[in-house]
Amino acid sequence: MPFGLCNAPATFERLMETVLRGLSSEACLVYLDHIIIVGRTFEEHLNNLHECEKSFNSLKQASTSAPILTYPQNNKDYILDTDASNGGIGAVLSQNTGNEECVIAYFSKSLGKPERNYCVTRKELLAIVKSIEHFQHYLYGRKFLLRTDHASLRWLSNFKEPEGQIARWIQRLQEYDFEIQHRTWTSHRNADALSRRPCKESCKNPWSSCEIQKAQLEDPAIKPILEKKLNSADRPSWQEIAPESPATKRYWALWDSLHLKDGVLYRKWESDDGNTCRWQLILPTSRIPEVLRETHDSTSGGHFGVTKTLSKTRERFYWD
Repeated sequence: MPFGLCNAPATFERLMETVLRGLSSEACLVYLDHIIIVGRTFEEHLNNLHECEKSFNSLKQASTSAPILTYPQNNKDYILDTDASNGGIGAVLSQNTGNEECVIAYFSKSLGKPERNYCVTRKELLAIVKSIEHFQHYLYGRKFLLRTDHASLRWLSNFKEPEGQIARWIQRLQEYDFEIQHRTWTSHRNADALSRRPCKESCKNPWSSCEIQKAQLEDPAIKPILEKKLNSADRPSWQEIAPESPATKRYWALWDSLHLKDGVLYRKWESDDGNTCRWQLILPTSRIPEVLRETHDSTSGGHFGVTKTLSKTRERFYWD
C-alpha cells in the first residue's frame, strides 16, 4: 500500500470494500479502519452473527467433504504442496484424478518462538520435513510430487556439505522418493492459506497438573502447606507452622479454603451470599510474571490497566 495522505486512504478503503463485499449497507458500514455493524437491538446483532457463522460453517463443510475432499486411491500418484509463513507452516496432500486435483488431507502447524527466527529457506525446508512426516503413512515407500513456491529448494539434493540441522533434515528426507517442482505463489495459494492460518492448540489450561504441582513444591511458601495437604487432611498445629515464613502462615490461615484437585493446591472462594463459587489456583511466585503477561498482552487480554488486570487475574489465581 502506498504511503502518504493522498494515496493511502483511497487504497485502504478499496481493500476494506473488497474484504466486506457482499454485506449490505443496512448491516455493515465501513470507513477506512472503522467498521460499524448495524443493529437496533442486541438480538439483531445476534441474528447477523448467526448468519455469518452459518456461512462460515458451510464453507468449512464444503472444504472437508466431497467433491473437494476425497478418499486416496492407491493407483494414483500423490502431490504434496507445502508452504511457510512467519507464524506457521501448511500443506495440502492431493491426487490427480485425471480431470482435476482432489484434496486428500490438510495440515498446518504454528511455529515456535525459535522457529520464527529461521531464515525463509530454513522455514520452507521445515515445512517440507514436518509435512512429509505428518503424511508419512501415505508417502513412505512410493514416489510423489513435492511442490513449493521457494525456488532455491529445487536444488535441495545438491546442497554442498550441509551441516547441523540442515544435514539432519536432508538425511531424513532421503528416506522418501519425491521430485521437487517449483511454482509461483499465485498458483500455490492452497498451502499458503494454511500456513497463514495455522491451527493453534485449543487449551484453556496449558500447564499440566504435574507441572503445576512441581512448581508449587518448589515454592518455599507453598511447599509446607501442599506437603501437609498431601499427607493429611488435618490442619497442622500452630507449633508446626511457627518456624515457617509469614507467607506460609497466611496460607495456613486459609487451610479450610484450600483443597487438592489432581494433586494441585486450589483455593475455594465463595461470595458472601453463597451464590457464587470459584476455584483459584494457588500460584507459585515463579509463574506470576507469565500469568500477568498472558492476562494483559494476549489476544483476549485487552491491555487493561493495573487494577483491571489484577482483578481479572484474581478470578482464576491466588497468591500471597
